[in-house]
Amino acid sequence: MPRIFDPRQLKKLFKPARDSGGEDNGQVTIVGGSSLFHGAPLLALKVAARIVDMVFFASPEKSVGMVAEGLKSKLLSFIWIPWEELEDYIAKSDVVLIGPGFMRFRSEKSPHRHEAHVCDEACQMTRGITKDLLTKFPDKKWVIDAGSLQVMDPEWIPQGAIVTPNKKEYQIMFGERTPQDAAKKYNCTIVVKGPTASVVDPERIVEVRNGNPGLTKGGTGDVLAGLAAALLAKNDAFLAACAASYITKAAADELYKKVGTNYNADDLADKIPEVLFELTR
Repeated sequence: MPRIFDPRQLKKLFKPARDSGGEDNGQVTIVGGSSLFHGAPLLALKVAARIVDMVFFASPEKSVGMVAEGLKSKLLSFIWIPWEELEDYIAKSDVVLIGPGFMRFRSEKSPHRHEAHVCDEACQMTRGITKDLLTKFPDKKWVIDAGSLQVMDPEWIPQGAIVTPNKKEYQIMFGERTPQDAAKKYNCTIVVKGPTASVVDPERIVEVRNGNPGLTKGGTGDVLAGLAAALLAKNDAFLAACAASYITKAAADELYKKVGTNYNADDLADKIPEVLFELTR
């Protein structure tokens, strides 16, 4: 039987020491973005950059870089890295988040239902990048999200990774397997997003029941993925996954008190640092 997540567990999250120096409190690399989804990786970046010491960001899509440069006028604490230097930054990072903003298909006119999906040029690029990086750095801590989940084979999941599918992405990835069976087979932690989120690893199932319908907005999953990556830098995968889900939903609930469901993913990203502080102090 699944347990309900106890927010008192948040007190166990890593807190930076008063005498800590640069790089002591985590480094994260985020890989994602496309010509269609510029904002997705930047939402993840916006959250992660407020928690860890440094965030490195890379995208194969040059136009995402222009958006990233615009963001730097408001958020200075990340480094936009050249695509050809990506592997060097992955090697020195604690955690890598891959997938936000990657495309499963380039056009709505392409057949892309689960049962009749045609892997077009965009899909092949996402699939190739995802396979290459996951298999090249199997010992790195990974969070796998969005576009990568929609085109990859589950056998590529590195041991100990966090995967963050919605229900549709879960079906694409794992088919009819139960989350517990999938977590055991691939030795990973799965966050199945939804009104009641399930966080599952090979030994445990926890339900996260807070939140509200405003979390159906586009980009909120990218915020969750960025938070999970930031927390994973200095915490174990199951705690990081549970905490990311609960804190994201708690931030949404705080916004709901003021504006109902009339908030967006940017509002959510801005609210998370305050809620994280209140829940962990």
